[in-house]
Amino acid sequence: MGHWVDSIVLISSYYFMVLVPFCCCNQLANASSSNGCDLFTGRWIYDPSYPLYHASACPFIQREFSCQKNGRRDLLYARYRWQPSRCSITRFDALNFLKKFRGKRIMFVGDSLSLNQWQSLTCMLHSALPNAKFHITRFADVSTFEFQGYGVKVMLDRSLFLVDVVEEKIGRVLKLDSIEGGQLWKGIDLLIFNTWHWWNRRGPTQPWDFIEVRGVIKKDMDRMLAFETALRTWAAWVDANVNPSKSRVFFQGISPSHYNASSWNEPKERSCLGQTRPLLGSSCPGRAPPALGVLKKALSTVRKGVTLLDITMLSSLRKDGHPSIYGTGGPSGMDCSHWCLAGVPDTWNEILYSLIFGVHG
Repeated sequence: MGHWVDSIVLISSYYFMVLVPFCCCNQLANASSSNGCDLFTGRWIYDPSYPLYHASACPFIQREFSCQKNGRRDLLYARYRWQPSRCSITRFDALNFLKKFRGKRIMFVGDSLSLNQWQSLTCMLHSALPNAKFHITRFADVSTFEFQGYGVKVMLDRSLFLVDVVEEKIGRVLKLDSIEGGQLWKGIDLLIFNTWHWWNRRGPTQPWDFIEVRGVIKKDMDRMLAFETALRTWAAWVDANVNPSKSRVFFQGISPSHYNASSWNEPKERSCLGQTRPLLGSSCPGRAPPALGVLKKALSTVRKGVTLLDITMLSSLRKDGHPSIYGTGGPSGMDCSHWCLAGVPDTWNEILYSLIFGVHG
């Protein structure tokens, strides 16, 4: 049993917008593995024991991800399990997770894909222990889901760019060299970062007016270079502020969109709408998003060590997992960027669990 503060459901439509599409598939070598097991190369297999929870058992799923409540009738998309090629992922154990993190804080930091993964983890925990008392609050940009009997706080900090956006006389300035928002992240036991999808936003939905880099104000600049510069600032923050003996750091990776069906060789299809099954096999057509290469390069410079949750390729196979017309916007708001819950982000969290506990083989 539990309760939540009303403001938790008032996620700004400005924060949660359908994101720009990019080529969906990744055929780069995976950088993250553990004990010789590459958890990110494999295939989706049908498993009738899935999903890990039913959306109806998770009353705080927000409308953006609550596809079944919004009218989606096909359920096959929820019954696929990720199977790595050379090992297996141990099924998520909510009680073990809460005991491991008793008295500790977990924080997702990023945009609405971080929100997607945060909601997934809280649902995985709550549905497995429905009688555990919980409390949800939101203060400014930080939401906290606390399992009171365990003293575990699963938090979300809404930070679209990781670096700062500051309101000044000239307007909103995206400061690529400033990360004052990182004060909130200090001392957190488990950090999962994410940013990318808002970097190409233009026009009225662009949440800044100017860019500042090395003290120079610009109206605009190459967006990939801006992304890379911000990641360098973030990497420097990690090296300066994270104590590896206390905190573990992950980066979510680049979550793919499925707006263009020709990118998976089905040009007659209408984006992700009506898709009910994943792509078969362990790879799919198309090139990796350039942002992934930029991200991997930045992560390689972090001395303190950050684990990449390399979800791009496995998620690229899931053209069936998006809300499409069963999200916030309904028939007029096609969403092929975010993910239904239960669904693909649960797999991200299963892999996160395996990397933390080392329970695969």
